[in-house]
Amino acid sequence: MSRKRRAVICLSGGMDSTSLLLRLLAEGRKVFGLSFDYGQKHRIELDRMKANIAYLREKELEIDSQVLDMSKLGSLFHSALTDSNWKVPTGHYEQENMKQTVVPNRNAIFSSIAYGYALSIAVQEDAEVDFCLGVHSGDHAIYPDCRPEFYEAIFAAFKIGNWDSEKVFLNVPYINMDKTQILHDANDSIEKLELDFDTIFQNTCTGYQPDKDGKSHGLTGADVERILAFHAFGRPDPIQYLQPWDEVVEQALKLERLHKSDTNA
Repeated sequence: MSRKRRAVICLSGGMDSTSLLLRLLAEGRKVFGLSFDYGQKHRIELDRMKANIAYLREKELEIDSQVLDMSKLGSLFHSALTDSNWKVPTGHYEQENMKQTVVPNRNAIFSSIAYGYALSIAVQEDAEVDFCLGVHSGDHAIYPDCRPEFYEAIFAAFKIGNWDSEKVFLNVPYINMDKTQILHDANDSIEKLELDFDTIFQNTCTGYQPDKDGKSHGLTGADVERILAFHAFGRPDPIQYLQPWDEVVEQALKLERLHKSDTNA
C-alpha cells in the first residue's frame, strides 16, 4: 500500500486555511499543521483551530498540529493587528485604510518556517511534501505577501537556498479564487469527509478584533469579506456576531456599495 502524500500547511484558524485543511484531508493526505501565536489580537483563532483539530480527530482524520509561540513579534512589528493601542480599521476589505492590518513580512517569516519543516519531513521520510497555504485573490489588493508573484519569488529563493529542494512543492490552490469559491470547495470536502458544515465554520475566526466572548461586530475588512462570501454562498455564517445575521449582511452590503461608489467616483 502506498504512503499518503505529505502536506505541511500554515493553519491560522481562519476559514481559508481551514478550508484548505479539509481539501487536503479529502485528498487523503497526511497533514502536518503549523500555527503561529505572533501576538495577534485575534488569538481566539488559535483556540478555534484547536477545537476543529479535536473535532477532526474524533472523526478519525489524521493530522499532526503544532502551535509555535512567536508572541514577541507582536511588540516588534508595526501593525493594527498586534498593537493594543491601535484600533483595527473598519470598512470594505479593499479600502486603502486596510493596509493598517498588514503585519510586516509576516507571510515570509511563516513560509520560511513551514518550508523548513516540509523539507525536513521530506528528507527524513524520503517523501515528496507539499508546502500549502490558503492565500487567495481577495488578499491581493491589500496584502502584497499574498500575491502570486511573492510566492513565486520566495519559493524560488527557498529552492536555491536548500539541498533536496526538489522534494518540496508549492501548493496554493486558492491563489486565484475568491472567498465564495473557497466556501464551495470547503463544502465539497465536508460532504466527502461526512463532516458537519456548521461545526467546522463555528470553529474558525476571521474577524481581527472580536470581543472578549469571541463575537465579531462584522465591520473589519476581513469580517465584511467573510460575510459577503457566506451571503453569496446562500447560507448563514454559523459564527456569532453582535447583531443578527440579516443585520450583519445588510451592514456588509452597505459597505460594499459605498466602496463601489467611491471607486467609481
